[in-house]
Amino acid sequence: MSPSSNTPLHPRPQLTRERWDDLGGVWGFAHDDGDLGMDERWFEREEVFGQTITVPFPPESVASGLRATGYHPVVWYRRTLTVADEDRAGRVLLHFGAVDYRARVWVNGRLVAEHEGGHTPFTADLTSVLVPGETQVVVVRAEDDPLDLAQPRGKQDWEEKPHAIWYHRTTGIWQPVWLEVVPRTHVETLRWTPDVDRGQLGLHLRLNRVGEQTLRVRVRLSLRGKRLADDTYTLEGREVRREIEIDPLRLRAERKDLVWSPRRPNLIDAQITLLDDDDNVLDEVGSYAGLRSVGVRDGRFQLNGQPYYLRLVLAQNYWPESHLAAPSEEALRREVELVKELGFNGVRIHQKVEDPRFLYWCDRLGVLVWGEMANAYVFTPEAQRRLTREWVEALERDYNHPCVVTWVPVNESWGVPNLEGDPAQRAFVRGLYELTKSLDPTRPAIGNDGWELVAGDILGVHDYSLDGETLRERYSSQEALEHTLRGVQPSRRNFYLAGHHRQGEPVMLTEFGGLSHAPGDSDRWWGYGTLPDTDALLARYEELLGAVLDSPVIAGFCYTQLTDTEQETNGLLREDRTSKLDPERVRAINTRVSRFLQHDVLQEIHALADERRLEQLRAERERETLAND
Repeated sequence: MSPSSNTPLHPRPQLTRERWDDLGGVWGFAHDDGDLGMDERWFEREEVFGQTITVPFPPESVASGLRATGYHPVVWYRRTLTVADEDRAGRVLLHFGAVDYRARVWVNGRLVAEHEGGHTPFTADLTSVLVPGETQVVVVRAEDDPLDLAQPRGKQDWEEKPHAIWYHRTTGIWQPVWLEVVPRTHVETLRWTPDVDRGQLGLHLRLNRVGEQTLRVRVRLSLRGKRLADDTYTLEGREVRREIEIDPLRLRAERKDLVWSPRRPNLIDAQITLLDDDDNVLDEVGSYAGLRSVGVRDGRFQLNGQPYYLRLVLAQNYWPESHLAAPSEEALRREVELVKELGFNGVRIHQKVEDPRFLYWCDRLGVLVWGEMANAYVFTPEAQRRLTREWVEALERDYNHPCVVTWVPVNESWGVPNLEGDPAQRAFVRGLYELTKSLDPTRPAIGNDGWELVAGDILGVHDYSLDGETLRERYSSQEALEHTLRGVQPSRRNFYLAGHHRQGEPVMLTEFGGLSHAPGDSDRWWGYGTLPDTDALLARYEELLGAVLDSPVIAGFCYTQLTDTEQETNGLLREDRTSKLDPERVRAINTRVSRFLQHDVLQEIHALADERRLEQLRAERERETLAND
């Protein structure tokens, strides 16, 4: 169910309990530039925390109250929390959405958790270290070396001040921290796998431990208040796996109202109840799923078994006052709404694993997402180990979100700078692709997006040509496309590396545009191409989009980018999310029928003459024109 306007959204929307305590707000804080805190046992000392910080905003940001943008590789946090006596019968869990980059957590002076990875969550069980009385002391140490290029960092700058396309760093806690009291035996993970063709929703549930008696799980599924399933299963050990049937007659009759898509983002609400032999409720959690399929076939991206043209926008999801952290829950929802209002049907989150609440609003409002890893900048065994482990955690965290339709572990050969010449680097990228497909065979993946294709289901091309005529020449036909990839080589990079041959992958322009205009009141601007004013910017935008939409070989696009980000001022929106251009005009440009899709429709019309199918094709074409209504 969608939260009411006065109810905060759970920080983990795919596995919720009614009771949880938000630990955001004022914490004690200390910089540890000399890295003395461990030797001096700061986790036991209150007096060293002479500053305060507003969590979950990074100390480099204005929203944190500090705005400490220099090099501070180690920071510490401290706060107290209360645990009532009646809550100690179960387990007391402390959750962290993300801490950049390496975290240690103490409670009452005892180490309860360690985690490496700046974009993925972790949990500490506090139960065994609670002291008498309600007040407990939490201390967090975060280590984030700004000069460590083997650390997956995305677009966080290694220089002290941001330059080119890199931004201020985000150190320490930057996603929600919350406390949760759970039963001794409880639901630990849920995994939903939709199968539209068979009309099934796969469930994989795992408990935190084996129960002391036979346990059962009741699963209730509903859509807009109408029951879809109400089943009970006996657990064998800690796990249960089931394929839950959706009424096939109902699925056939009400397909458009059951299947998830950007036009109709239907979400199935789930209530999971853990029961003992006497039908006593041990645990109860809420979740949701989307019944949809994604894939590629015959050079086309497919959604729910039908060709679907992707109209994506690149999003850094970076805010001037709070950096990688969203300034508020409302800001996350507004970001999704802006994508839709501008006529895009999807977003490529760039070099960042975004807050799950953002993905929730993409699920709820109907925006496709390409999930991407924040990359390192060097190729070393340590960089490989770090990126692989964190990427696996990101895949596991976001697997359930129906909005996520493609995985991208590497962008533009970042962290694999000699991909063409080094077999080890090619093996690493190929291995990341294969690992991604083994963990999630239900979605397309691209081993390396932009150029130097080693392995992938989609050929992503980055081409920042600044005039429409050039794009028309390069992508006007299959012959022109092959000449562009093999001869022209946009960005002066090889697209086909040794050992790889195209096998009909869809070709998408996954970065292009990057248009900026020089503001009259600032010298702080940067873009791939600069126009004199907003009128010229809009005209050039229409020119570029027109060239892409007129291409019969481009199966989708991703425009750079949604918003200005620090000195990178090539957004359609300013940093404060106000419009540079008329939003209605941008929407009209973005939602024009693509020649690629139009070609598909005409081919099917000629092949299928019956009137009923003809009406279906006309309806599909109308939906393309009115995308994201």
